[in-house]
Amino acid sequence: MQTVLTVEMMRESDARTIAAGTPGRELMLRAGRGVCGAVLERGGFKPPVGIVCGSGNNAGDGYVIALLLKEAGTECALILSGEKFSEDGRYYYEKCLEAQIPVIPAGEPIAPGTYGTLVDCLLGTGFSGEPRGAVRERIEEINAAGRAGSRVISVDINSGLNGNTGLSQLCVLSDLTVSIGSFQPGHFLHMAMDCMKEKCCVDIGIEPASADLALIGEEDVCRLFPVRAHDSNKGAFGYTALIGGSLRYSGAVRLASMAGAAVRSGAGVVKLAVPRCICGPILPQVLESTLFPLDERPDGFFAFHKDQFEELLRGVRSAAFGMGIGNTEETGKALRYLLSEYQGVLIIDADGLNSLAEIMQESGRGAAMLKDASCRLILTPHLKEFSRLTGCSIPEIREDSTSLAAKFAAESGAVVLLKGPATICTDGEKTILCDRGCPGMATGGSGDVLSGILAAVSAAEAARSAASHREPDLVTAAACAAWINGAAGELAQSESSDVSMSAADTAVCVKKVMTDLLRDPSRRGVLK
Repeated sequence: MQTVLTVEMMRESDARTIAAGTPGRELMLRAGRGVCGAVLERGGFKPPVGIVCGSGNNAGDGYVIALLLKEAGTECALILSGEKFSEDGRYYYEKCLEAQIPVIPAGEPIAPGTYGTLVDCLLGTGFSGEPRGAVRERIEEINAAGRAGSRVISVDINSGLNGNTGLSQLCVLSDLTVSIGSFQPGHFLHMAMDCMKEKCCVDIGIEPASADLALIGEEDVCRLFPVRAHDSNKGAFGYTALIGGSLRYSGAVRLASMAGAAVRSGAGVVKLAVPRCICGPILPQVLESTLFPLDERPDGFFAFHKDQFEELLRGVRSAAFGMGIGNTEETGKALRYLLSEYQGVLIIDADGLNSLAEIMQESGRGAAMLKDASCRLILTPHLKEFSRLTGCSIPEIREDSTSLAAKFAAESGAVVLLKGPATICTDGEKTILCDRGCPGMATGGSGDVLSGILAAVSAAEAARSAASHREPDLVTAAACAAWINGAAGELAQSESSDVSMSAADTAVCVKKVMTDLLRDPSRRGVLK
């Protein structure tokens, strides 16, 4: 996995590297070289190049880039937003003057169409708040030039975008963002994906001061699905149960199971537990899955009976609960039973989360009550559901998503999978980000597909961990499920559009994602 550092940890890592003997001036030179190399690998600089500089070390990186472009014979100019310099930045600025690189002073506007490429070196990752004054004007000018056809490159992070939260009042919209040393959460969260078309990270020799936040990648997902031995059976890969559905919301649990979404994500056997009234419509679609009818109320919602749940959950490694089940009194009864009696991995989603919020409030203990659960918990809230669980407002959550998710996970003992443009998976100690997904997934049912995938992945991980006498890595399992779901959504959107695709399209694409992902056995390891 790729390490991700908060702004504060990046600052500490930078300071440690300098204290260990690498001068800041040398790191600035490496950063400029790294950016130039990354841009050249991804289409190059379209001349003339305007390098828009602020007052900190981010500007210093820009001065180095200007020197390297000048040396390469590429026409370029420095575009200032003020006359302040960091110590190392001033050193390279004076080198630019010696090299007779043109300087556009603060106050002189950037006319759209003047530059083929604009390099954004205004603010860097440490910025928070709202850009003002000359910096705001420069950001607006860069965006106007981008709309007119200039290629926009942001160095480290798009100026105006918060490096921790991915939020902004106004920021540069880039074609390419080149992060220096490490990605920050703000490269992925909330608005980030709408602000940068492409991003990459260059290594300049900064040793991370922390490794408790990471980005999951394709190789990590592959390793969760080792090559299966010929001498194996379906029980070795875990039984899972999908519990949900109602007459009113029959599609939710069908999406979790349709097109074999759960089976194709690693589980050995899937039990689909739904009220009897929707068994008829679902039955023609049930091939690999096992249908388990639940008793129901007259209104089409299920009726909880302990003996049914005991039979359903016998031998089941993981269970996903809540998709379309309705937030009824029976939902609360079932959830209390699962929390007190079930021994496997319990994934709580949708109506199950709403019921859980009520149970937590009634207990008077909040998140702490979940530490008494008999099962291992994975909670899959979106922002509104997480607000109900925590009592925090949605704006508060957006401002501090990773920390609040980790805090709740630590207090509850649960793994939290917080949905958003980037998915946050955490157990309170380790946090993994997943940046796969697309706007077309902002439609009803996408979370239900994720629940089916997550149930299957968790069952397989629980079975493997039991066989090797270790604790299951549910944080990584959750992040892998989010990756598969996001990749399937991206494929569905590419075959349709962000407007016309549906959650069913995502479910259908799970098989193709898994096939492509696992085609090369050498990337997967061997099941032991």
